[in-house]
Amino acid sequence: MNTRLFIAIDLPEEIKKELSGLSFGIPGARWVPADQLHLTLRFIGEVDGFMFQKIRDLLELIPADPFDFRLREFGCFPPRKEPRVLWIGVEPKDQLIALRNRIETALLRNGLEPEGRKYTPHITIARLQGTPISRLTNFMAGNNLYSSPIFRVEAFQLYSSTLSAKGAIHKVEASYQFN
Repeated sequence: MNTRLFIAIDLPEEIKKELSGLSFGIPGARWVPADQLHLTLRFIGEVDGFMFQKIRDLLELIPADPFDFRLREFGCFPPRKEPRVLWIGVEPKDQLIALRNRIETALLRNGLEPEGRKYTPHITIARLQGTPISRLTNFMAGNNLYSSPIFRVEAFQLYSSTLSAKGAIHKVEASYQFN
């Protein structure tokens, strides 16, 4: 049986609550529930049981030191087309991208295909469908000064994701503490 996997950083509960407090005012937005908010480091996709175990084991070998960052600046994907995703970015990005690159290198060395798109660190906060651009622009302008408190990242997680009629259900399969 195959398992759908991704690697992510969990957000502190107080940050999830803050983001949920901003989750209104955009028609056509399906807001991500607070308990599902995370920063994806790498989407892996479907793997068999052998590869699942291999990934669990190799992630234990990823070196990382704790680092701090904050959330700020809302944006949309795809750029220059009808927006489908509303996200919030992170700063600073250097240590986060270095961690992501170490994970990517380990996965590639162990037979996984490259992800295929440029990595842009962000937290998806809503999926959009038929959202009026003016309402989205008003939301981003009205929240452009938002900046979360700085928080410490000391671990990352391996998640499984099961698709259901209500959306994806995420489950932590393993947690990896930094040095």
